[in-house]
Amino acid sequence: MNQENSIPEDEAVYVISVASQLSGLHPQTLRQYDRLGIVSPNRTVGKNRRYSLLDIVKLRNVQRLVGEGINLAGIARIIQLEEAVANMSLEVAKLRVEVDTLLLANPPKSLVKRNQQTVVVYTKD
Repeated sequence: MNQENSIPEDEAVYVISVASQLSGLHPQTLRQYDRLGIVSPNRTVGKNRRYSLLDIVKLRNVQRLVGEGINLAGIARIIQLEEAVANMSLEVAKLRVEVDTLLLANPPKSLVKRNQQTVVVYTKD
């Protein structure tokens, strides 16, 4: 499939039965994760769940963590912490750009310019 025809990864288009097949989890498990706030899909006007590709990835990650012996409360906390780290990484990247711009406009006389670093940014749905 070429990129022009592909579905954006954050677009909620999959009904619960399709999300169940793609994630390898039972629909009731998906409902439980939604109730617990672990993976919360978007809702239609009629209150039906719609999952995105990002939701499917999260479901697979939850399944992996369960397989490693982590309970659902622990998984919820891990997800919260991963989102917090992603948000902080994004903020740090923005600040680095701002500082670099200021340093270019006003070169310091005694500071040494730091090396460029790669920043990985995760988006929150």
